[in-house]
Amino acid sequence: MARIVYFGTGEFAVAPLVAVRDHVVLVVSQPDRPQGRGLSLRSSPVKVKAVELGLPVQTPEKARDPEFVEFVRSLEADFLLVASYGQILSVKLLQAAKHGGINLHGSILPRYRGAAPIQRAIMSGDPVTGNSLMQMAKGMDTGDVIEIVETPIGPDETYDELQIRLSEIAATQAATWVERLAAGDYPRTEQDHDAATHAAKIEREDAELRFDRTAQAEYNRFRGVTSNPGAGLQTDRGRIKLSKLRFCPESGAPGEVLKLNPLTIAFAEGSLEFHEVQPEGKKRMSGRDWANGARITVGTRLSQS
Repeated sequence: MARIVYFGTGEFAVAPLVAVRDHVVLVVSQPDRPQGRGLSLRSSPVKVKAVELGLPVQTPEKARDPEFVEFVRSLEADFLLVASYGQILSVKLLQAAKHGGINLHGSILPRYRGAAPIQRAIMSGDPVTGNSLMQMAKGMDTGDVIEIVETPIGPDETYDELQIRLSEIAATQAATWVERLAAGDYPRTEQDHDAATHAAKIEREDAELRFDRTAQAEYNRFRGVTSNPGAGLQTDRGRIKLSKLRFCPESGAPGEVLKLNPLTIAFAEGSLEFHEVQPEGKKRMSGRDWANGARITVGTRLSQS
């Protein structure tokens, strides 16, 4: 039976872990981090699932530390399976398993190498994405590809929704390939490095909508950051967090309120319907209720600094 050391942290990595749990001799995840308003320590989704499955877990601050690398080597794993881990694995760590590291990456490589491939695909308006099963190498997501499974991106699909689907696809890939990966019996195709693009980590400014950009671009932005880190809109009537939007082709001057039910605001081209928002310090509400409370009427033109 295959012996795997599984490296994973985020939600994307949970389903693949479950799929190969019988082969896992150790789960490695990021350390517990402070989260929420109280900043209480919380375990990663993968650590929570590993504990639930009764699997041994370690959470090194730096997986490249020599002592930890030697510990992994002592487990005599056939390969390391990595999904949404959050640290770059050193060459020495990759060499600690018989067939190195195998990564489940949420894009069609070489497109979207890096930290946020699923989000960047949505934000770019791509109609199709997928998962790449790949051999890990020294560079970031530069290794040979073993298999790519493609899937369409729905026009209203959010990051949360697409991540779940890609995670399920990754689970099927992991279960299908586990024995061949352990035996070293799998194809490898070199990536076209000249066609590579980078999926940078999502920063706060990436999640802020602006009226001077097109509605379609901002709808893609909203979908790509929902619910993590969550989209926002700053206006002269205050800042609101955005929970549920829909694209609308109706046009007007940027920032102009076109309708109240549902609240519809024009962008540089097209408009967005604001079905659910959350003003600062308040609970979620409909866009119409926020507009009424802020004394916004049809024809009002909201501004941004």
